[in-house]
Amino acid sequence: MISKSIAAVALVSAALITTAASAQTSQTSPNTATTTATSHRDEWRASKVIGINVYNDANEKIGDINELLLDRSGKVVNVIIGVGGFLGVGEHNVAIAYDNIKWVDHPVTSASTTSTTKTSTTKTTTGTATTTPSSSTNNWYPDHAVVNATKEQLKAMAQFKY
Repeated sequence: MISKSIAAVALVSAALITTAASAQTSQTSPNTATTTATSHRDEWRASKVIGINVYNDANEKIGDINELLLDRSGKVVNVIIGVGGFLGVGEHNVAIAYDNIKWVDHPVTSASTTSTTKTSTTKTTTGTATTTPSSSTNNWYPDHAVVNATKEQLKAMAQFKY
């Protein structure tokens, strides 16, 4: 009786191991794209692009990305930028052609001056440029976008309606 139980447990264990091993082996057909980190280096996740801050040429924040509009082939044609408002209330959405947006991987720098004094030598040093955290380290989305327009120019554009 014990030998039958041991045999049954061994048989079930072998079946489970075989199932787990076959689940880990994947068959790729010629029409299936393989997914490796190196093959998608220059691609961005759309879910991460939505919400990115948009700045003008003077490094002033003018809005953020609310939506991406695609054509039927999947190419991004327009980017919907929300300008003004507070937490989405009173926001003015405008459609900007994807080609009119500059994508930047490094963080925005702001010119702020900080002074530190060493008491032992009474030497004063002054530094500039404070940076915000960068998203470029994960290579799945840019840090921010730049549009050659002011906030007022974008608010004057026709509002995009969903």
